[in-house]
Amino acid sequence: METVDVILPLEASEDPEAWKRAAARKLGVAGVVEARLLKHSIDARQRQVKVQLRLEVGIDEPLPAGDAPTWQAPSLPAGAPTVVIVGCGPAGMFAALRCLELGVKPVVLERGKDASARRFDLAPILREGRVVEDSNYCFGEGGAGTFSDGKLYTRATKRGPVRQVYETLVAHGAPPRILVDAHPHIGSNLLPKVVMAMRESIREAGGEVRFGAKVVGMLRSGERGPVRGVVLADGAEVVGDAVILATGHSARDIYRLLADEGVLMEPKSFAVGVRIEHPQPFIDRCQYHLRGDEQRPRLLPAARYSLATKIRGRGVHSFCMCPGGFVVPAATENDEVVVNGMSLSRRDSPFANSGFVVTVEPEDVAGFEGEHGILAGIAYQKALEQLAKQAGGGGQVAPGQRVGDFLAGRRSDDLPEMSYFPGARPAPLHELLPEGITSRMREGLRLFDRRIRGYAGETGLLLGFETRTSSPLRVPREKASLEHPEVAGLFPCGEGAGYAGGIVSAALDGLRVAEAVRAACGGVTRRRSSSYGGQASKK
Repeated sequence: METVDVILPLEASEDPEAWKRAAARKLGVAGVVEARLLKHSIDARQRQVKVQLRLEVGIDEPLPAGDAPTWQAPSLPAGAPTVVIVGCGPAGMFAALRCLELGVKPVVLERGKDASARRFDLAPILREGRVVEDSNYCFGEGGAGTFSDGKLYTRATKRGPVRQVYETLVAHGAPPRILVDAHPHIGSNLLPKVVMAMRESIREAGGEVRFGAKVVGMLRSGERGPVRGVVLADGAEVVGDAVILATGHSARDIYRLLADEGVLMEPKSFAVGVRIEHPQPFIDRCQYHLRGDEQRPRLLPAARYSLATKIRGRGVHSFCMCPGGFVVPAATENDEVVVNGMSLSRRDSPFANSGFVVTVEPEDVAGFEGEHGILAGIAYQKALEQLAKQAGGGGQVAPGQRVGDFLAGRRSDDLPEMSYFPGARPAPLHELLPEGITSRMREGLRLFDRRIRGYAGETGLLLGFETRTSSPLRVPREKASLEHPEVAGLFPCGEGAGYAGGIVSAALDGLRVAEAVRAACGGVTRRRSSSYGGQASKK
């Protein structure tokens, strides 16, 4: 049995017989009995597209049968410690699964609904412009990622076992192809079934998952003592040996709760901007070097891109690019408009969209600190979202502008066809956004137009605003124990706490925090670090 890397032309890349011939040539042997795909990556830097494959091959005999990924936890021991997990997104769910493997009982609390019921709450926001404030594109089983494409590509390979995350997803119904693709994704049509299967695994192994369980308070031993649980909106108290805070970056009421409790938080950078949308065939032509009316070959996926630069000390970059996707309304309250992107597993929409955002540093929101203190970044986001609501004119209608008009500083007379179902209204985004954002976006668009010719052309549409790229706050934790430096028993986790930036990195953080909780509940002696650093603030 050998592992070999080969390069094949596109038309041969899905042919197992071509794999065997290429592997035999590479190894210098007469023939190969069997070849199994381990990794698949498309190289489209030249007009002649090539596919890089990593193969496991059997030279003289067939390969041993591969085992399909499975997940099963041992039975919980009598008297198992209990951890309360606030949030049922990837951080919370993977933390719960890992807790069960380690003999800790998780009680997962989710303010929204299960993924099946949650689907029905998307209709009012799409068709009526009315947000169901605890069940929407951001809140509910699986978190924001459930209906945001399910992109799994991550650069967080040093943070933990990425392969383990993929295998857990496959064990719960995700396509096995995610184990081999260089840029894997599941799709918003398939991911709900995966997260529902994960929930059932948690319950079957002895954990609990409760929906409609909105946390409104913390239970502490003494006024500022260790956390011993949480209080729900219906007055119920949920007690445990530790609390994992895995709420996601849009649970602003949790930040307010922490501020009211005097829990240490610190400002961090985030990014705001717009969704930029183009026809997918345009992106295909540019990225795959197609000519004239040449169509994308059947074996090529909808083309994607990633663009980034730095302008006057601030990052300007594409974010959460959705080939063959849709722009969707991601507001969590009815006085705001927020846009995000998603795509289905087939990625067959005629449009491509991406966040197009500029980094915002804590000093950029200083004007909000006087009234809002540590919550200044949230107030900055909210102000833009309310501006978008006013400029859209009602419901979830978004303010929009052609790219060329944005660059020229003029209002668009009309807008091109788009994927955003609630629709858009022409508005001067260049005036609504802060000048520091607008000027950098203009420079970025001109620069990116040199990388993708026509990117800043008339086919491009900007929709406002993309504000929920990440949390503007970090809930600090000790480096070794992952416990809050001032509140014993509180374990900040995932995107909402400032430690992740996508499904996989959030899942990895959930695994790490679960292991830290097990160490804490297991009576491991830990000395608190006195070297915690960082710019911190309280309300």
